[in-house]
Formats: sequence, C-alpha cells, structure tokens
Amino acid sequence: MPRPAAPARPTKPEAVPVDPDAVVLAAVTGAHGIAGEVRLKVFAEALEAHRTFNGGALTLVKLRDGTIARFAEVSDRTAAEQLRGTLLTVARADLPPLGEGEYYHADLLGLAAVSTAGEPIGRVVAVENFGAGDVIEIERDGGKRFMVPINAVPEWDRTRLVVEAAFVE
Repeated sequence: MPRPAAPARPTKPEAVPVDPDAVVLAAVTGAHGIAGEVRLKVFAEALEAHRTFNGGALTLVKLRDGTIARFAEVSDRTAAEQLRGTLLTVARADLPPLGEGEYYHADLLGLAAVSTAGEPIGRVVAVENFGAGDVIEIERDGGKRFMVPINAVPEWDRTRLVVEAAFVE
C-alpha cells in the first residue's frame, strides 16, 4: 500500500539579503516551544519597530523579551525549525536616518581597510561590542585577524575604512 504524500513544507525565506540596501536586524537561532515561536539573535535596538521582514516574507505578530518572536507564516515547531539560520532583513529606507558620526554595522562589513599611512591591511569582517564601544575586526589577505577600537578609525566611506597606523598589527 503506498504511503500518503507528506504535507508540503513551508519554504525558507531568503537567508541572505538579495537587495543590497537590505539591512540584517536579527538571525533565527532555533525554535522555541511547540507553537511556532523562534529564538532570535538580535543586532538592532528596536526590532519591534518593524512588522515585516525579508521583503514581506515574514510578518511579526509578537515579540517577547526582545528575543522570542512569533511570525504569522509560522504555525508549528517544524516550520520554526526550518527558519534556523534565516537572517531577518529590512529595507534601508525603513531605518531611521543616521546622525553625524553614526553608522550601521552593516555599512562597515566588507569594506577594504587601509592604514593612515596608506598601506592596505585587509577587509572588515565583524563589528563587535563587548560593552566599552564598538571594536572592528579586520582580516588580512592571509587569513590572520586583528581587532581595533572604533576610536582608532578616523574616517570611513562606502569603499574603505581608515585605521590609525599605530593600531595595525
């Protein structure tokens, strides 16, 4: 006797922003409970200010403790587990404007890093904050990484980030 066909699985929303102006605000780390909620690693201060993510693929219904979310499109634990690793993005136009000297971490990621002496030193691979301010992680061409505090970065633009030569390893 043939087995009945398995129910169709919900498709996973795009994990990587297709739109270059999309900004990642959170990542789904796994399911929470049995009713379709997911745990989030949040990269933004005000995730609840947004109702839709990934170009409208996910609609936020509820956010609890800032890290547990329920989406209208996710109805059970199986669907929630399928979202593991999904990045939640919004269009840059939906974010508040930046003030003088402010930046979104996403704007620094991938930038070429050069020293104030003009020496190419690598690419920005991460922006961390351990409590005392942002720290920029730079990877050299050979794979070696080092970190510099944001106050060692006198300038940046859309193509490069400049690091004080004294901080370059």
